Amino acid sequence: MNEIEQRLGNINSQIRRAEIEAGRDKGCVQLLAVSKTKPVADIAAAYHLGQRHFGESYVQEALRKQPALTANNITWHFIGPIQSNKTKAIATNFSWVHSVDRLKIAKRLSEQRPENLPALNICLQINISGEETKSGVLLNELPQLIEEIINLPNIQLRGVMAIPELQTDYEMQRKPYQQLFQAVRQLNRPELDTFSFGMSGDLKAAIAEGSTIVRIGTALFGARSYPKSS
Repeated sequence: MNEIEQRLGNINSQIRRAEIEAGRDKGCVQLLAVSKTKPVADIAAAYHLGQRHFGESYVQEALRKQPALTANNITWHFIGPIQSNKTKAIATNFSWVHSVDRLKIAKRLSEQRPENLPALNICLQINISGEETKSGVLLNELPQLIEEIINLPNIQLRGVMAIPELQTDYEMQRKPYQQLFQAVRQLNRPELDTFSFGMSGDLKAAIAEGSTIVRIGTALFGARSYPKSS
């Protein structure tokens, strides 16, 4: 058993245990393998072990890797900050975007999504802890942003993404996720079925509070990397 196989098995076991402890349905939480800065060989190895969803944060890096993996039925997620001059490449080469935080970006993705492709799935990034150094809309701005973009063509608003302030205490980890989950549910929009939050350090807390996608990188692929690009 190689390292990626062992790590992938361990992560999936952690997810399943957290689902059981939270009283949630088996398989309701999807693992998104964060493959930014990781080589094609590692992505291919995880794919052949059954992993299908991969997240990238740097457009040019992703565009270099994707052609080498076209034989694989990978679902690509863009999870990084979005520059206006990169929206066309994102709209053309990804199935999901987790980091939409303003109307301008949503409009560009909508306009630039090729007509021959299915609607682009998007999540709105929420700055749930109100940190000045992080991207995302504040929670009280979410309803207005939803109203502004919900009917844009060629994109499908699926839910929200958040990266709270780092906490080590389990109950403190749960609080922002609980707040976000409840706020979205109170909007009474059943189409918002995706909650992209939780990483290796707070996976259990995130799943306890409704996460449907957890993003795991280093714990799966290790620290090996090559220089990032935009």
